[in-house]
Amino acid sequence: MRKACLDRVYKLAKEDPRVVFVGSDLSPGLLGEMKSEMPDRWFMEGIAEQNVVGIAAGMALEGLIPYANTIATFFTRRAYEQIAVDCCLHNVPVRLISNGGGLVYAPLGPTHLAIEDIATMRALPNMTVVACCDAEEMKRFMDASLHWKGPIYIRLAKGGDPVVSRPERGFEIGKAIVMRESSEASPVVLMTTGVMTTNALQAAKMLESDGVDATVVHFHTIKPLDVAAVLGHARAARLVVTVEEGIAIGGFGSAVTDVLVDQLGPGMPHVKRIALPDSFTKNYGLQNDLFEVFGLTPPQIARAVREKLDHAVA
Repeated sequence: MRKACLDRVYKLAKEDPRVVFVGSDLSPGLLGEMKSEMPDRWFMEGIAEQNVVGIAAGMALEGLIPYANTIATFFTRRAYEQIAVDCCLHNVPVRLISNGGGLVYAPLGPTHLAIEDIATMRALPNMTVVACCDAEEMKRFMDASLHWKGPIYIRLAKGGDPVVSRPERGFEIGKAIVMRESSEASPVVLMTTGVMTTNALQAAKMLESDGVDATVVHFHTIKPLDVAAVLGHARAARLVVTVEEGIAIGGFGSAVTDVLVDQLGPGMPHVKRIALPDSFTKNYGLQNDLFEVFGLTPPQIARAVREKLDHAVA
């Protein structure tokens, strides 16, 4: 996904002279063709993420469209003030390409795990938050990002993830995509974001074998949230399940439940949020290992849905 994203930066730069790239101590050969062809639009700074954000914001104020790139936690934890004041306050078109969203950097431990990034970024006024489900969707998003007016936080997965998106479903920032539609009048609806959409689709297949025909709705844009999609699917649902690779407090599930509480009140369906707990991980390993630890694998998602259905009926 990262390669697809950065390759698109180069493509966009060839199409639009306003596009520039700003990196933070990344691989020497990164976007080498762009560096060679457009040396005045390719910048690699040191380990100074606050400065990277400040540079990008300054460029945006001068009419450029900067795509800045570093590890997710280096943006969201080290440069939060600069993102808030330099980018969001001025509502400038800075794109923060953030490597390793969620549990991607599992071998490196809690300092590198961007577990709270969705919550903190969606709390900022004017910030758009995007988590694509695969590399092909990332390409479609990047093309759409060029003309978006404000700042965007772009959450990248590890790469090599299965491609589950389809071009015929289209892509528009702020518009959710139905990945699987139930034939039931009152279905279970899985609302997901990022690569959890893949796991939710697999979980839906497992549920089908138990007689549960689930709808899966992919929210690549967490903010602005597609409120119409949330309400349209929730009104008829017997159960809404949110699935995310981030902490529950303030995350994607919170965004969905905010809408349900505000708009449906006592008429809202049963809700189950599947997310990371309110703690730093003490585990190391691979991303999939931590999925298992925190209940984010497809079988665990399916089991959590069954248990919630049993409880709701009882």
